[in-house]
Amino acid sequence: MREIFAGLPWWVKWVAVPVIALVVFGGLIASVVGFLIGLLFKLLIFVALVGGLLYVVRKFRAGSSSRSDW
Repeated sequence: MREIFAGLPWWVKWVAVPVIALVVFGGLIASVVGFLIGLLFKLLIFVALVGGLLYVVRKFRAGSSSRSDW
């Protein structure tokens, strides 16, 4: 394989081969990146919802305990 690439011009090795790889595997790369971004977004939504729930529960418990002291 090295002998084949050794005789080729630089632009074939550094431009044409990566472009062909992107054309062939572009859909796969895009789907993997899209899946990872979607997973990260869902994880951030989950963390925000759990944090909001904890905030509301703590706020409610603090408010109800001070009212019961009366």
